[in-house]
This record gives sequence, C-alpha cells and structure tokens, in this order.
Amino acid sequence: MSIEEIQNEIIDEFSMFEDWEERYQYMIDLGKDLPLIDDQYKTDSNIIKGCQSKVWVHAEMQGDKLVFTADSDAIITKGIIAILVRAFSNQHPKDIINSETGFIDEIGLKEHLSPTRANGLVSMIKQLKMYAIAYQTQLN
Repeated sequence: MSIEEIQNEIIDEFSMFEDWEERYQYMIDLGKDLPLIDDQYKTDSNIIKGCQSKVWVHAEMQGDKLVFTADSDAIITKGIIAILVRAFSNQHPKDIINSETGFIDEIGLKEHLSPTRANGLVSMIKQLKMYAIAYQTQLN
C-alpha cells in the first residue's frame, strides 16, 4: 500500500469521530499498537530533538523498504508517532522523502495540539524524512 493510500485511510478513520475527545482516544489506542522500539535503541541518539516528551525512533532497512519502530513516554505523543510510523514505515526511502504530509492538516491534528506538541510533530516528520534521506544516499 502506498503512503498516500495509508494517509487516506487515516483521514477516513479520523472522519468517523465526531469530536476531538474521541480522536484523542483513538490516537491513544493507536499508540498502544505502535511497533515498539527495542530497548537497545532507546538512546539519546534516537531521541527526536524538539519534542516536549521523549520520543525515540529507530529506522532500519528491510530489503528495499525502511521500517520504523518508536516509543514515547507520553500517551498522546505515542499516538502521534504511531500515526507517522504507520504512514511511512515499510516504504521505499525515496517515497518517504517525496511524500506530502497534508493528511496531518486534513485530520486537523496540528491545530488541536499545543504549540510545543505541534513543534514536536514537525520534528518527528523531519526526523523520519532525515532517516529516509540517509538510507536513500546509501542506496545510490
């Protein structure tokens, strides 16, 4: 499934909820299903800078696809990174680099986060794309 198809699925899922309380609960539930980072990768070098909470992300190539695992010490933040991991994991690095993130605005996520969490969201997206750039460079 392409990144765009996954993003459209996420948009459809969020549109089923009537208010943000339900959407936050859904994000918390998504966080519970997050492919968790192995404890050995919970290091300072894997912490996303710019997040209010601690968010660890690890990336590795499996075949020609980039696979992300992550964790956070805060439940909402864990839900946010779970959405991003779902959208970008198991994709070719080039597709991650070239992908749009308009689905974040379409589900209204950024406008319903505190300014520090919204900055953290931007940092998470940047970090996932930086991993993709690093791995794409190795493929060339």
